[in-house]
Amino acid sequence: MARTEPLHPPVAGVLSSLQTILAENTALSARLAPPAHTAENSADAANLNADNLDAVADSLRTADRIFVLGAGRSGLALQMTAMRLMHLGLRVHVVGDVTTPAITATDVLLVASGSGSTAGIVRAAETAHDVGATVLALTTAASSPLAGLADVTVLVPAAEKQDHGGTRSQQYSGGLFEQAVLLLGDAVFHTLWHASGISAAELWPRHANLE
Repeated sequence: MARTEPLHPPVAGVLSSLQTILAENTALSARLAPPAHTAENSADAANLNADNLDAVADSLRTADRIFVLGAGRSGLALQMTAMRLMHLGLRVHVVGDVTTPAITATDVLLVASGSGSTAGIVRAAETAHDVGATVLALTTAASSPLAGLADVTVLVPAAEKQDHGGTRSQQYSGGLFEQAVLLLGDAVFHTLWHASGISAAELWPRHANLE
């Protein structure tokens, strides 16, 4: 049967949206960089995001095992990081998989939550903290329960999921934070890979072959 209802007008402007997203991520990267060292900010030097990102990379490199956890799109972004760390030869588990073992004091839990208050993620961080594991957190909220539990916190200067004011991002519902989680994960992997001296050809045999 021929279509009779009116067609919606064609969509245009996707490239413009892409440019907006790229510009927001570029600006976010600049905000993550440490400010100029002055007397006013010298007391906070140990807490700069640049130092904390390096601490995240070092903790992942030296951990017996790495556990990753995030909810929704943040969790999907961290699963991509988990895959890359596995390619590097690290022992990685995604929390919730049926083969994920118990976390111990020699392990690391890498978590992402924009609000820092997602109940399941906070409970997992509490468990990891209680057994002595290192907790690494990516969040937008410095005063959140997750940040309070973490050994290392990277404060991502992006809008929280329900911050609809548009002051930090024009994107919908935490999009910039979730993109930042992916990009920061790739940056950590890239740093560890180049520090390892392992070639791309040596990483390749760890890629899945049961697809």
